[in-house]
Amino acid sequence: QVQLVESGGGLVQAGGSLRLSCAASGRIDSPSAMGWYRQAPENGRGLVATITRGGSTNYADSVKGRFTISGDNAKNTVYLQMNSLKPEDTTVYYCFADVVGLRSWGQGTQVTVSS
Repeated sequence: QVQLVESGGGLVQAGGSLRLSCAASGRIDSPSAMGWYRQAPENGRGLVATITRGGSTNYADSVKGRFTISGDNAKNTVYLQMNSLKPEDTTVYYCFADVVGLRSWGQGTQVTVSS
């Protein structure tokens, strides 16, 4: 079973930065991919960024050039550096990890960007 612990959310002014972290633990193999989704205004969760164990990354168009995802395979940890934050980035961010074909989710961390 995979446990994901997120940290780094909070309140920041527009134009500021935050760094989210997510550590996977448990009796697991190394995740094949990790990343972040965020709660969409209407329903569901939308992709923010993903990274594979090999280092390939993918970003939502809305965050390209502002957010950077990185990973530490030895620590089963993923990071999301968020720069130039906008009020529309305000929502709950969820970390995920794909292990042996199964996706596990973190509990979510709130990011609030004030104008």
